[in-house]
Amino acid sequence: MATQIGRLNTLRIVKEKDFGVYLDADQLGEILLPKRYVPKGATIDDDVDVFVYLDSDDKLIATTDFPKAQVGEFAALTAIAVNQVGAFFDWGLPKDLLVPFSQQKNRVEEGETHLLFIYLDNITNRIVATTKVDALLNREAAPYRVGDKVSIIIGDKTNIGFKCVIDNRFWGVLFFEDAFRQLRKGEKTTGFIKQLREDGKIDLSLQEVGYKKVRNILDDVLDYLDAQGGESPLTDKASPEAIYAVFKVSKATYKKALGALYKEKKILLTKEKITKI
Repeated sequence: MATQIGRLNTLRIVKEKDFGVYLDADQLGEILLPKRYVPKGATIDDDVDVFVYLDSDDKLIATTDFPKAQVGEFAALTAIAVNQVGAFFDWGLPKDLLVPFSQQKNRVEEGETHLLFIYLDNITNRIVATTKVDALLNREAAPYRVGDKVSIIIGDKTNIGFKCVIDNRFWGVLFFEDAFRQLRKGEKTTGFIKQLREDGKIDLSLQEVGYKKVRNILDDVLDYLDAQGGESPLTDKASPEAIYAVFKVSKATYKKALGALYKEKKILLTKEKITKI
């Protein structure tokens, strides 16, 4: 497999020098892995997992430090400097990530956090990014069904919820009612397809949808009661934060689970406590 600039690669050590080792990077030739990054005990013919990029002198170099995102991925990053070339973002490597002015949807200011798409400039081989992400998403029909598990990145907060990037391919919306815990822009987490709208928009949930999500925590509630000596003050009147801290579900789901256990005559419910029967 060809070595990819801006991506994680597994490369073989072919030379050892006082200042580091050289790696066989296939079509890119031999690339230096500086001494400070060489894994302890690594020697010739060993494979090393490295990230390949251009250093401040625009020379290819390898590192065992990995950025917050790779080429072909979205990430919410913070601008740490702006100059006449564009905005520079902290992405976890010594060389900051450039978003040229031509690739800024709105002018970026230092200290702002933006959702970026990272790509390789095919002319210069430089890794750069763009804030013009809308055109990069929803370019095909969504292949999902309700209930599918997906990977999401939390984007901008709107007046109805959070915009989210789904599987690096689609926009989705996580409504406030389904965001039952604190979220931060750029957070990567697991979501579930809640609804596929006729207009192509996708609604998301942080938990499994339908009655399945309720059935999945029934045993957890009973086990928790056992651990608490058969009783718990965590009733359906408890705060959403207290419920999430224990069961990692929304208050609505927890209330449905208590209702199901009550109907099955497995618990007693009062305003003050839950008791296992």
